[in-house]
Amino acid sequence: MSLYLFILALRHIGTARAGAYFSTAPFIGAILSAVILREVPSAPLIVSGVLMFIGVWLHLTEHHEHIHTHEPLTHTHLHWHDDHHQHEHPPGTSLKEPHSHEHVHSQLTHSHPHFPDLHHRHRHKLRKGKYHAE
Repeated sequence: MSLYLFILALRHIGTARAGAYFSTAPFIGAILSAVILREVPSAPLIVSGVLMFIGVWLHLTEHHEHIHTHEPLTHTHLHWHDDHHQHEHPPGTSLKEPHSHEHVHSQLTHSHPHFPDLHHRHRHKLRKGKYHAE
């Protein structure tokens, strides 16, 4: 089950976030060991656990919002009809949400809170007119 959820997370929240969240598993195991088996955690384990908690907390509380443009894209994935999914349906397609079928994302320019994921690969303008891709 954890591997399935990890692969799903890779697709929906990106590799860095999924890796950071998945890497907390040993620390959760250490906490359970301390509580259930009365194991005494070592100082390095406590320090690394605190640092891991801070990293995950920073990921969870990040706020990233700006006007961005989604380039046209054709693909298939599970989706709901939101700002990114306004499209026609092939005949016989179930309209029950969520559903999956090949569809075209038209170019869309808008602003909303987001982080890099399947639908948020776009360039960010840096200082002096330079860009970097996300």
